[in-house]
Amino acid sequence: MFQQGLSGLNAASKSLDVIGNNIANASTVGFKGSQAQFADLYANSLNGLAGNNPGIGVSISRIAQQFTQGNIETSNNPLDISINGGGFFRTVTPGGSVQYTRNGQFQLDKNGTIINAQGAAITGYLANKDGVILQGAPTPITIDYSDLVPVQTTKANFQINLSSATVSPSKVPFNVNDPLTYNKQTVMDVYDSLGNAHVMSMFYVRTTGNNWDVYTAIDGVEITAQAVAATVFTDSTNAGIEAAARQAYLDAVASGIPADITTRKEEYAVAVGTIISAAAAAAGASPDTIAAIDAMYTAPTNIGSLSDETPDSILRKIGAAVVVPATKTGTLVFSRDGLLDATAMAALIPAQTLPFSISLPMFPDTGSRMPLVVDTNFTGSTQFVGATSEKFSTQDGYSSGQLQRFSTGPDGVITGQYSNGKSRALGQFVLASFAAPEGLIPLGNNAWTESAASGVPQIGAPNTGSWGQLRSSSIEASNVDLTEELVDMITAQRVYQANAQTIKTQDSVLQTLVNLR
Repeated sequence: MFQQGLSGLNAASKSLDVIGNNIANASTVGFKGSQAQFADLYANSLNGLAGNNPGIGVSISRIAQQFTQGNIETSNNPLDISINGGGFFRTVTPGGSVQYTRNGQFQLDKNGTIINAQGAAITGYLANKDGVILQGAPTPITIDYSDLVPVQTTKANFQINLSSATVSPSKVPFNVNDPLTYNKQTVMDVYDSLGNAHVMSMFYVRTTGNNWDVYTAIDGVEITAQAVAATVFTDSTNAGIEAAARQAYLDAVASGIPADITTRKEEYAVAVGTIISAAAAAAGASPDTIAAIDAMYTAPTNIGSLSDETPDSILRKIGAAVVVPATKTGTLVFSRDGLLDATAMAALIPAQTLPFSISLPMFPDTGSRMPLVVDTNFTGSTQFVGATSEKFSTQDGYSSGQLQRFSTGPDGVITGQYSNGKSRALGQFVLASFAAPEGLIPLGNNAWTESAASGVPQIGAPNTGSWGQLRSSSIEASNVDLTEELVDMITAQRVYQANAQTIKTQDSVLQTLVNLR
């Protein structure tokens, strides 16, 4: 007799439980509210006919999870990541279980692995050293803190307008240290194989109407003079002589005898000075230049005798004394329309073709590969009226860099920014979607696991297909609407009271029957 009322009380109580859980998690990041869904109850008749069966109450058909989008709220943590759209983050617990979550409040553990508050690792795709995302089976994402490996410059381009109104320099021949011998200088940082920066300077000298000779300097020294000094290292025989003299100096330093140290420095100056003097003479150096170089390593002016000198300083000073005739890098020829004329350049003797392959000597030795060869182009350069000015210059090398920060893009790619201004992909978050997300089994701690009802997960990159886009420094708030829940709570309370009243009324009717005499 009391079946309907009792079932109504149970259903209303269960509805209040669901509403209470929703309200309790109104501030839980990534929480998805639930809804109690009901079904009526009828007793089966023996003859299979419903007849006038009034029903025997109500039952809970299921607790339906509501996977609607929550509001996106900003935060100050770059590892707070929200999903705007479909999908779940895929995590692996310390025990190896795969779980799914919408809570994107992440952090780094001591190994650089991205984890959530429960210690579960967030999975995705890793990247190789070149920043290429390696798609495959998702694995825990670990941030690679290793330095960005330097890349040697191999290509450069100078885009410049060389004014058609420019007249030839007032002085000849070209001298890198005399601005009156050239019309324009442009500079660019280039990098050797170890990431050391060097200043590559290009000098432009107008010779005839549409012809411009180009000269090159490295670290302020014209490359022919620099190559003379670098002969100490680039010639294997010379390199052996220099190395032996340097080792003798180091042995003397180890012995601690001042007189021996001075002698070895003087011998080092003689060794490298003799090499550089001979190379300078072969390159056309003047007698005055040869005399200046020789004076630096011969008595009584041998700089090795000075107490504050070292092999490195001796080498730099002797190398700085080299002055030889500059060698032209190449000639640019412009057409009468003010554009580079490849045909006219090819007709020159010797023929000129772009890019110019420029061999940049390294002196002193940085330990990098020598020489630094840069294919230099002048794409986009013009000879129009107006100021001679550099428009845009590029080169493809860079120094090493330390990871300073990283961020996540809408596509889930984690991009690291390095101290050298470069960036590189470090990994990529993946998202999982399900044919029936309502069938996922809630595990607590904002996590779900798949079930037969949910179907198997489909894994993919964010912002593609049915997967939503990610937003860093933000979180997805709970999708619980407190106003709606409070109204539902009042309704459930009224339903509970009404069912209680039904039981009370049935009790009163039964009492009347009992009191019949």
